[in-house]
Formats: sequence, C-alpha cells, structure tokens
Amino acid sequence: MDLDGKRIVVVGGSRGLGFGMVEAFVARAAKVTVVARDATTLRALGEQLAVTTVAADATSADAAKRIMSETRPDVVIMNAGAEPPMDRIDRIGWEAFTTNWNVDVKAALHWVQAALTLPMAPGGLVVLVSSGAAVQGSPLSGGYAGAKRAQWFIAKYAEGLSTQLGLGLRFRVIVPRQMFAGTGVGNAGISGYAAAAGRTFAEQAAAWPDMTPRGFGDTVAELIGETALEEAMIYAVRGDTGVTVVNDG
Repeated sequence: MDLDGKRIVVVGGSRGLGFGMVEAFVARAAKVTVVARDATTLRALGEQLAVTTVAADATSADAAKRIMSETRPDVVIMNAGAEPPMDRIDRIGWEAFTTNWNVDVKAALHWVQAALTLPMAPGGLVVLVSSGAAVQGSPLSGGYAGAKRAQWFIAKYAEGLSTQLGLGLRFRVIVPRQMFAGTGVGNAGISGYAAAAGRTFAEQAAAWPDMTPRGFGDTVAELIGETALEEAMIYAVRGDTGVTVVNDG
C-alpha cells in the first residue's frame, strides 16, 4: 500500500504514539486527518504539520459516523485511549477500574461500526492500537489489560462480518509491547510500577527498549506501506525486536 496520497484518519493523534504515527504518515505524503478532544492542541498541530484537524470526542458514535462520512478514509488508526488509573486490585474502585472500557473500548467499537455501516470502500483498513498489557496483563492498572484485549475481539468480529457481507475491509491490531516514557499512558505505567518496586522513574523507564513515539510511528507506517497488514491480524511492535506476528490462539 503506497501511502502517498492515501487518506488516513488518526483518532487520538495529537500526542504520544498517535502523534508519532501522524508525523510518520505525513512524511510519506499521506493526507492525514487528526481527531482529538483538545482544540487548542489541534490548532498548534495544524500549524506544525500539513494535516487536517477535527476536535471531537472519539467515544461519540455520531462523531465517528460524521467524520468517516466527511473524510472517506482509506485507513483509520484508532489510537484514542485514557490514561489508566494506577492502583492495586484491592484498592481500586469500580469507576477507576472501568476507565479504559469507557474510553478505549467504546471508541474502538464506534469507529469500527462506522467503518462497517458507512461502509468504507473495499480495501479499507482499520487499525486498533492495543497494548502489551493485553498479552501479559497489568496488575496495577485495573481493567486496562482486559480493555486492550477486548479490542482484539472487536477487530476479529468485524473482520468476520466484513467477509460475510463481502465488504472487502481489513481490521487489524497493533500491539506496542513496551512502555514509552514521555507519553500519557507510558508515564502513568512507569510511575506506578516504579513506585511499587521502590525505583525511580528513570530506573523503571530504562527497563524498556529505546524507542521513541516517532520511531514507533515509522515502524507502523513502514509495516502498512510494505505489507498492507495482509499477513496476519495482530502485530507486536517493540524497540529491540521490531515487528512480530502475534498468534491470538
């Protein structure tokens, strides 16, 4: 898939890994639309990069349908998510525990539904950005791991329905298998586990491979450009091992 001129919507693309992907897509001459909540941040981003920006709540079904209808994307990257509340399982309350179900999973469901019901044009690609916590768990972040694993099922169900209806759409999952210092989710996780282990933030961060959000974005962009994600449904990305296929059993 040559990304030059491709219409790509990045939901949750104003900071962190999302911003890294936006930079990488722009560098490859894609026509990028960035969706995020904060209009001020989006204005600054629009001045920095040649992108279209839309201020919207990613968890809104109406917003997903409207933006998909207006942009008619070739590729949708669903990266929107909340910072997980960090606490032990015996202390965390239900509202905090379900934070990522109410944001990450809800947003993924609505954008996938919009892709299926619009529908996107045949050959369309929807990528859900999950987490390594979906593989090994994350005992200090409540329902985060389960929420990120639920995104796998959403992609799998949507892929099956696309095949059944003959839509020609692909639904895929990218799994960052490390924490990234300097991102909202990464900082929350590193801080929480550092405190539990009696380490400094820097010591905990050093346990992970060296990879920046832009490095992650370049890896994802190259993977999409070279393979169109046709080989498998779930791909893991990590600074020291690169891209690997995940077998979800």
